[in-house]
Amino acid sequence: MANILIVDDSRTSRKILRQILEEGGHTVIDEAVNGQEGVQKFQANKPDIVTLDITMPVLDGIEALKMIKAMKSDEKVIMITAAGQKSKMIDCIKLGADDFLTKPFDKSEIISVISKMAAK
Repeated sequence: MANILIVDDSRTSRKILRQILEEGGHTVIDEAVNGQEGVQKFQANKPDIVTLDITMPVLDGIEALKMIKAMKSDEKVIMITAAGQKSKMIDCIKLGADDFLTKPFDKSEIISVISKMAAK
């Protein structure tokens, strides 16, 4: 099971994701509301996995991904994306993102992706 940091500006998305992850036996060690706070909490908490929303205020998920990977290149990062963000998804893969989850969330997809990451 993994210790996970959720970074998403949507309180509802964070709540749903936390519930699904905890039901799946994982631990959500912290949450952040934008990329800047996410990078700070990543440094403070050293999670196993980070979930990063792509579209956020202050610092978006792509910039946060760059900063996290610069600090720890093998950090497992899963990007959260809304439908229709294919070009951003390609950018994220090039920058080292490990996987994607789409909104609206699919419980079985989340558990599958997180379990696969936790096993690596």
